[in-house]
Amino acid sequence: MLEESKSKEPAMNPFQKNESKETLFSPVSTEEVPSRPLSLPKTPPPKICGSNYPLSIAFIVVNEFCERFSYYGMKAVLTLYFLYFLHWSEDTSTSIYHAFSSLCYFTPILGAAIADSWLGKFKTIIYLSLVYVLGHVVKSLGALPIIGGQTVHTVLSLVGLSLIALGTGGIKPCVAAFGGDQFEEKHAEERTRYFSVFYLSINAGSLISTFITPMLRGDVQCFGEDCYALAFGVPGLLMVIALVVFTMGSKIYRKPPPEGNIVTQVVKCIWFAISNRFNNRSGDIPKRQHWLDWAAEKYPKQLIMDVKALTRVLFLYIPLPMFWALLDQQGSRWTLQATRMNGNLGFFVLQPDQMQVLNPLLVLIFIPLFDLVIYRLVSKCGISFSSLRKMAVGMILASLAFAVAAAVEIKINKMTPPQPGPKEIFLQALNLADEEVKVTVLGDENNILLEESIRSFQKMPHYAQLHLKTRSQDFHFYLKYHNMSVYTKHSVEEKNWYSLIIREDGKNIYSMMVKDEENKTTSGMTALRFVNTLHKEINISLGIDVSLSVGEDYGVSAYTTVQSGEYPVVHCRTEDKDFSLNMGLLESGAAYLFVIINSTNQDPQAWKMEDIPANKLSIAWQLPQYALVTAGEVMFSVTGLEFSYSQAPSSMKSVLQAAWLLTVAVGNIIVLVVAQFSGLVQWAEFILFSCLLLVVCLVFSIMGYYYVPIQPQDLQEPADKQIPHIQGNIINLETKKTKL
Repeated sequence: MLEESKSKEPAMNPFQKNESKETLFSPVSTEEVPSRPLSLPKTPPPKICGSNYPLSIAFIVVNEFCERFSYYGMKAVLTLYFLYFLHWSEDTSTSIYHAFSSLCYFTPILGAAIADSWLGKFKTIIYLSLVYVLGHVVKSLGALPIIGGQTVHTVLSLVGLSLIALGTGGIKPCVAAFGGDQFEEKHAEERTRYFSVFYLSINAGSLISTFITPMLRGDVQCFGEDCYALAFGVPGLLMVIALVVFTMGSKIYRKPPPEGNIVTQVVKCIWFAISNRFNNRSGDIPKRQHWLDWAAEKYPKQLIMDVKALTRVLFLYIPLPMFWALLDQQGSRWTLQATRMNGNLGFFVLQPDQMQVLNPLLVLIFIPLFDLVIYRLVSKCGISFSSLRKMAVGMILASLAFAVAAAVEIKINKMTPPQPGPKEIFLQALNLADEEVKVTVLGDENNILLEESIRSFQKMPHYAQLHLKTRSQDFHFYLKYHNMSVYTKHSVEEKNWYSLIIREDGKNIYSMMVKDEENKTTSGMTALRFVNTLHKEINISLGIDVSLSVGEDYGVSAYTTVQSGEYPVVHCRTEDKDFSLNMGLLESGAAYLFVIINSTNQDPQAWKMEDIPANKLSIAWQLPQYALVTAGEVMFSVTGLEFSYSQAPSSMKSVLQAAWLLTVAVGNIIVLVVAQFSGLVQWAEFILFSCLLLVVCLVFSIMGYYYVPIQPQDLQEPADKQIPHIQGNIINLETKKTKL
């Protein structure tokens, strides 16, 4: 959501206003090959309100806003969808999330190649937008509970995400460049301002969608659960609007024809140099000053010199993926962390996936703050704050952010009930009899595992941890009630929570074992279940779309998730009576048990017990880590793009953008590998990433220390200098002189 804050070239630069995670321009060639005439309208293109801004850019800006809303809105709820709808583990959810992100940064290379070498930018945007829309449709269908089962949902989700990755990545390098094509060269100043508006449309779409789609997921119930289909469907609708709006301007667009892809030419040049050097490794052949000089037999000298300048910058790109590995975990690991925190801020209940809105919001605040205040203060203090130093400081800030995240994770773990491990269960007993009951749990050899006296309408103060000899085992329960003793047997399985509910009918005492859900609360919501002691079935309405029925005579309902908050009036109905229950305050992350009992001369009432305590740590504790990582992003990304573009010839800027995208893709692959194979607890994984980035920062600092920057004036290239056309297999390329 970041872009290069300020362009250094007055004319159109394919990398003005570039995002760090987004790409306004990628390997789309604008200067590298001989120009061809544009497909101009017969009449001058219409302008906006008599200005020099072509009307066509309005369609492009609106298109970009809707497309970014579509992408970030869908991505905001993706991790929780994997975790709670597809029921994947946290590690699998994280891995698939980052695999998708990585694919989104590999496909722009394909989109640029299609646009430059075959279809042109306009047709590429149209065709791949159709693929994009299809991906959203398939993804939304995969989120409908009524369509198929787990396998169908998984297949539809993966197919939909693959199509979305192809669509968003394919149009990524084309849209902004196509907008730049709408301006005439004499309107370079207006073109620069257009990129600023384009940048704002990206951040506006990201900011709004990251806030709204989690509300669509959590505040709306579909089929009795979170409405992921709506949370995916609305971004899909925005992508349809984006395509329609873009198509509406078709007749007034300037449409440059395909011009050839410089990335392909650079790769071929490098490959030829390597293979030629390998084929001529004999000691009799004279050595050459630089390994790229081995391409001189086939490629123009100017192209080789430009590639040499390019490789100097690409060498500095080697450590960069580790930064992206940390930055992109805001939508995965940090969102999962937020699900175990209290989102109630007093004036507003924040959903876990809404915390991601802090990133685009802080980006808009930090960019002017750093440019206008911090960097100027540092300069006045006489400190030389070069571009490479800024990038190194950005890495340190991101590393500190993950150290803070680890501290928050440790604090959460101290407040979270432990989970049963292998050959373990957690058991609590609930006494619904009118007198005290003594509960004794016996093992296979009649050894006492647990002994507890429980008063009437009370439960054990906490879950008891019991060890099993095998994965499943029978426990014998000895219940002493008045002068009555009852023996009963119940089977249990490892890694589960259980509740033993004890009741009586005036003569005898009974018990039943209820298996508790492993994840009682999801996405920071509140879970609750009911025990009905009445002799009639009860229908309970918890909201517009949430209702459940509880059977008579101690029927036990399944857990139902609701929004946290006050529930003073909950409407209930039996076959002959309507009444209401006061459930009080339901806190975020807690799990409650309500026992519905008869009250003398009054309506039935609910006895409330807390099975699992609420999340006590406020979600606001994530603010420092978001502030640190966003500050690091501003210093690293904006500065990195500005530095790298200033150090390479303009003919190589497209290749630089392709390489920058690949560093983001590789960073996401690093997270995928660590999530699948590290086996570390979450706080330790955060520390691992923090330490790895510090080590990479040290390596990057050493590389930067020995790097000799090229001054911008040394890269100025005379416009009339062209390499003559060469026949045969030699690349036909317009290049310009680069002084190294």
